[in-house]
Amino acid sequence: MKLFCSHVKASLWGLGMLMITACSSTNSSSVAPADESARERGIRQAAALWTPADGTEEEFLAFVEANYCATDSERVALYESLSRILENCFQSADMLTVDLLKPTQLTNATEPQLPDWIMSAYSPLAHFSDDMFANKLAFLTILNFPHYSLEEKNSLGRHWSRQEWAMARLGDVFTTRVPASVNAQLAQANADAENYIADYNIYMGNLRTDDGRQLWPEDKILLSHWNLRDELKALYADKQTGQEKQEMIYQVMQRIVRQDIPRQAINTPDYIWQPYSTADAAEPNTRYERILAIAHALFKEDKFCPSAPTGIQRNFEEGVEIPASELDSLFRALVGSEQVKQVAAIIRERLGRDLRPYDIWFDGFKARASLNEDELTAQTRTLYPDANAFAADMPRLLQRLGFYADDAREIARHIVVEPARGSGHAWPCLGRKEQARLRTRIPAAGMDYKGYNIAVHEFGHCVEQVLDMYMIDHYMLSGVPNTAYTEASAFLWQQRDLQLMPQSEIRSQKSEISSDEVFDQFWSMYEIMGVSLVDMSMWRWIYAHPKATAKELCEATQQIAKEVWNAYYEPILGEHDCVLLAVYSHMVNAPMYLPNYPLGHIVQYQLEEHLAQYSERKDFAQEYARIYRLGRLTPKEWMIQAVGAPPSVEPILHAVQARISE
Repeated sequence: MKLFCSHVKASLWGLGMLMITACSSTNSSSVAPADESARERGIRQAAALWTPADGTEEEFLAFVEANYCATDSERVALYESLSRILENCFQSADMLTVDLLKPTQLTNATEPQLPDWIMSAYSPLAHFSDDMFANKLAFLTILNFPHYSLEEKNSLGRHWSRQEWAMARLGDVFTTRVPASVNAQLAQANADAENYIADYNIYMGNLRTDDGRQLWPEDKILLSHWNLRDELKALYADKQTGQEKQEMIYQVMQRIVRQDIPRQAINTPDYIWQPYSTADAAEPNTRYERILAIAHALFKEDKFCPSAPTGIQRNFEEGVEIPASELDSLFRALVGSEQVKQVAAIIRERLGRDLRPYDIWFDGFKARASLNEDELTAQTRTLYPDANAFAADMPRLLQRLGFYADDAREIARHIVVEPARGSGHAWPCLGRKEQARLRTRIPAAGMDYKGYNIAVHEFGHCVEQVLDMYMIDHYMLSGVPNTAYTEASAFLWQQRDLQLMPQSEIRSQKSEISSDEVFDQFWSMYEIMGVSLVDMSMWRWIYAHPKATAKELCEATQQIAKEVWNAYYEPILGEHDCVLLAVYSHMVNAPMYLPNYPLGHIVQYQLEEHLAQYSERKDFAQEYARIYRLGRLTPKEWMIQAVGAPPSVEPILHAVQARISE
C-alpha cells in the first residue's frame, strides 16, 4: 500500500503546528488526554494512513481544516456520535454472526449443512475497516482521537479522567488498514480450526487395554482436550481403576500431539482401538495444518501493520497489552521456583506414589476432590435437565454470592443460556441491545458435574460482560483490559461452584483463602504456564520458519514441548522428553490465547486476596462489581485501580511459602 512520501508528511507537520497554535487557547485537557502534542499527533497519524486513492495532498489538508475539532464541546459531541455509531456497527455485525453460527455451535439448532459450514467462515466486519477509510470516518476519528502507545497509556493514563480514557480507547479503533480480503482469509482459517476442534471427540467406550479390557462405558464421549483433561482430574477420586484410566488418557493425549493417533479414532463411534499399541493409519498432521493456515493469514496481515509487524506483536503488545517477553519472564519465575518442589512433595505424599506427568492436573486440593463425582452429577442433572433450567437459576446463583435481588435479576436478564456443540464458551455482547451468551454442553440426560463446572466458569464470563457493558459509564471503555481479566472473573466463579449449589453446606462467603486453595491455584498456574510457554515458543518458531510444512511444525512443536518439559517439569513429574504440554486445543483454534489463562490466574489470586476482606463484611459482590466496571483500562492501570498493585507472581509465591511454613 503506497502512503504519502516523507516530504508530504513534512508539510503536514507544519500545518499541525499552525493548528496547535490556533487552538491552544480553546482546547483544554478536561476532555482529552493531557498531552500537548495530541493535536499534532492526530494530524500525523491520519497522514500516515492516507493514500493517493484517498485524495491529493491538497484534499487531505482541506479535510483536516474542515474536520478538526477546535473546541472541547465540538470534540465531546464528536466522541458521543462516533461512540454511538461504532456500538451500532459492532453489535449489528455480532448479532448477524451469532445467527449464522448457530447451526455449527449449538445443539438445539438444525443439523449443520454445507451452507452452514460455508457461512460460519463469513465475517460481517471483514470489510468494515476498508469501508470506514473509504468514507473517511476512520480519518475523522484518527484526526481528533489519536492513538497512544502502551507505554504512553501506562504513564499518561495515571492522570486521565474516565472520559479521557474513553477517548484514548476510541483512538485504538483505526490504527491499520488491513484489506478485507486478508481479514476474510483469517476468518476462514479460524473457522476451519474451530470446526476441526469442535468435532474432535474420543469415544472412550471404544478404547481397550492391550489385554482387551474396556475401561469406560459405551456412552462415554470426551472432547479433546477439555473433557479428556477434566475426566483425568475426576479420576483422582476413583481409588479402584482411576490411575489405570489416567494412564490411558495420557497415552491418547500424547498421540494427539504426535499425530500418530489413528484417523478413525477421531469422532468415530464404532472404531475399537488400543492407545498403547494400535498402529492404523494416523491422522495426517491435520492439527498442524490448521495452525499453519492461521499463520499464513497472519503473515499477510503483517505488511499492513507497520507499528506491530508480526502477529506476535499485535497479539501481545496491542491485544494483551503486555509484551510477550514480560509474560515469558513472569511465567518462568513461577515454574522455576522452589515452591514448585515443595507443593509437589505434598502431592506425592497425598497420592502415596511417585508423580506421573499427568499429575500436572492433580485435583486433590479442591474441596470437591474428596467428593464422589457420580453423586455430584446426580445433583446437577436434577437441577439442570436443560439450558432453560440453568438460565432460570441464574438469579439465585448471583444472590448466593451476595448480589442484591434486584441486581441479580437485572444481570441475569442480559444473559441467555444455550446448549453448545463444543465444550462450552461465553459469547460477549458488543452492544446494549444484545445479550451475553452462555454456551455449555448438556447431554440428553441433563447437565453432568463437569458440564456444571464449565457452565459456572462461563457464567463468570457473562456476569463480567454484563457489568462492563450495561453498567459502565462509557461504551468505549466497555470490556476488560484483555481476555485474561475475563478469565480471572470466570475462575473466581468456577472456584465457587460447590458453594453455589442449593444443597451445599459450604459457606458461600469465606473470610480467608485456605491452604489447599492456595496450593490449588499455584499448581494450576504451574500447569498452564508451561502450556503457555510452549504456545509462545511455537509461534516464535513459526515466524522464524514461515515456509515450514505441517510435518515440520509437528516435529518442532514436539521438540519445544520436550525442552520446556525437561527444564521445568521432568525434575518434578519425571519422564524425559514428554510432549504433554502441547495437547491444548487452544493451540489450534485460538492462536496465542493460552497465555491469557495463567495471566488470568495471577489476576484472580490478587483479586481473591483483595476480595477476602469484602467477603468478611458481606459485600463481596459489590466490590467485585466495582472492579469489573473499571472497564478497558490497560492491564497495569486496571490492577492498580482494582487492588493497588500491578500483575505479579510474588503474592502467590509468598502465600505458598507462608502456608508451607505454618
